[in-house]
Amino acid sequence: MPTASASESSSNQPESSNASGSIDHVLVEERLFHPSAEFTSKAVISTEEQYEKLATAARENPDEFWRAEALEHLHWFEPFDTVCDWQPPHAKWFVNGKTNACYNSVDAHVAAGRGDRTAIIWEGEPVEDGQPRDQRTLTYAELQTEVAKCAEGLTQLGIGVGDVVSIYMPMTPELAVAMLACARIGAIHSVIFAGFSAESIAERNNDASAKLVITSDGLYRRGKVLPLKATVDEALEKSPTVEKCLVLRRTGDDAPMQEGRDVWWHDVVENQPGQMAAEPLDSETPLFILYTSGSTGKPKGILHTTAGYNLWAKRTFEWVFDHREDDIYWCTADCGWITGHSYIVYGPLSAGATCLMYEGAPNFPAEDRFWDIVERHKVSILYTAPTAVRAFIKWGDEHVDKHDLSSLRLLGSVGEGINPEAWMWYHKKIGGEKCPIVDTWWQTETGGIMMSPLPGITPTKPGSCTRPLPGVVPSIVDELGNSVDSEHGGKLCISQPWPGMLRGIYGDEERFVEQYWSDVPDKYLTGDNARCDTDGYYWIMGRIDDVINVSGHRLSTIEVESALVSHPDVCEAAVVGRPHDLKGQAIAAFVTSNDRGHDDEFRNELKQHVRKQIGALAQPDDIRFTAALPKTRSGKIMRRLLRDVAAGRELVGDTSTLEDLSSLAKLREED
Repeated sequence: MPTASASESSSNQPESSNASGSIDHVLVEERLFHPSAEFTSKAVISTEEQYEKLATAARENPDEFWRAEALEHLHWFEPFDTVCDWQPPHAKWFVNGKTNACYNSVDAHVAAGRGDRTAIIWEGEPVEDGQPRDQRTLTYAELQTEVAKCAEGLTQLGIGVGDVVSIYMPMTPELAVAMLACARIGAIHSVIFAGFSAESIAERNNDASAKLVITSDGLYRRGKVLPLKATVDEALEKSPTVEKCLVLRRTGDDAPMQEGRDVWWHDVVENQPGQMAAEPLDSETPLFILYTSGSTGKPKGILHTTAGYNLWAKRTFEWVFDHREDDIYWCTADCGWITGHSYIVYGPLSAGATCLMYEGAPNFPAEDRFWDIVERHKVSILYTAPTAVRAFIKWGDEHVDKHDLSSLRLLGSVGEGINPEAWMWYHKKIGGEKCPIVDTWWQTETGGIMMSPLPGITPTKPGSCTRPLPGVVPSIVDELGNSVDSEHGGKLCISQPWPGMLRGIYGDEERFVEQYWSDVPDKYLTGDNARCDTDGYYWIMGRIDDVINVSGHRLSTIEVESALVSHPDVCEAAVVGRPHDLKGQAIAAFVTSNDRGHDDEFRNELKQHVRKQIGALAQPDDIRFTAALPKTRSGKIMRRLLRDVAAGRELVGDTSTLEDLSSLAKLREED
């Protein structure tokens, strides 16, 4: 049961500047939630002793630990001879072994006699007569056949080991099939979110020297059809390395086909025999490139390889989501992001899970679409983003109250840190105060979850990702690279290699070393600030460049944001620093409210609210009201753009991942 509510005391306020450069911690969260005895009794990890045994073995004897894990949880065509060859900053895992991520995700289950188990439950966005128009179910045996057909089609189009395939598709089963087919034959997939511009597609095609693009005629989004093929056609005018374009018919709308280059999925894939076996591949064979936005104006192609990534995605899925045979698991992310790669495709499928995929928007045809899906499909595990949770809160509880969510037993959060008030709503309204919440911290670069509660044993604190998973050895350092004391914030680093770690930035070794490994010797710099409390729980405090230095005090933006969002009339908030002649930096807040008026009275009320929650030091100097914050298409607030707006500067860096460019123009118009 929870303890008392979050509270503040004057003793928590910073008294003086911190010369070491560690970050002042000013917000205290004291609520604590224990898993129920019933949940714990059935959990995969049900005792603290189990966790400690795993964590200690992975930390103190990593080679022995990961050797056993790899042999038990992956299929090997040929055994490996070295667990980890670590030459900082370069790692090779399971050296000289041969495996295949597609085999582990699909064929292994069929070979074990579980081919009739449901792998994917898919629902399209369109609705007719109040019911979903398009639904499909694929067993593991059926998925194996579809993937083999696609692999045969790709081979027919001249794709082989090491070739890069760009995938720009809607969230249909064919997207997962295409990813797995690439893995089956050793091609490298580069999934591009089906919402990026032609310019962004071309940039990614050219950086990776893509040989093939897989797309569809269009996709459904909020009742409209978006012409994906037309966008790809524009991109291919600037993509000289692309030789072929494979097109899925999804909407039936007109899609001009260029003779000699463009071919239909139903012509090339559907009539294949579906017999192609998975190719035995070296453990370090590149599996995929995934582009993330960069501050320099050029997206980074994060490279992951086969065996280590596959093992990490599978085991973290099993540990964190407490996977059981009868679960219906739904990760609401898109496969255009790392969450979709690791926790829709490779992690859950390698674990033999039943995964739900949904094509469309959460508010079509109405704001209760997610809860309707949960009720109809009896979803038991829901993994979604804080941005979505805050949208649900804004839309109103009445959309949740229409539906029976009793099938849910576990909730997850991914993406930006979830502020405590959103966590509490998620816990009460969606989880019915009975579902543990796994608040996960990880990155595209880490390949999978790094810190998270283990739902059967970890008491949770709203806003904390709690403890590292086995094999993750974090350290928090100040500006000089020295370890900081408990409760002080600093740069979050990872001190020991782990199987899912990125292998580089595609084609840019210098950037890889400079960005992740040059700041703190032999440690991976995550780019995030964090603190560890006296219970050993970790709290992510935002990106390193999201620290504000106010009169010598280094303050975390995420704590000020959490204080603002705890006001009942605030839906979302983003906080950045702007130059100030006296303080060094002033605090600028961008706030999205409910139906409250945007006047000086409300501004002053919010300033006083932050002052009461944290203290005078954290009171915002500026508060701007906005209908929408600039976000990436995966839902993350682009604070570096807000810093430019707050300082009156021209926008710099990559904006290709921005969901709505007009949101920036509107912000500039705000007084």
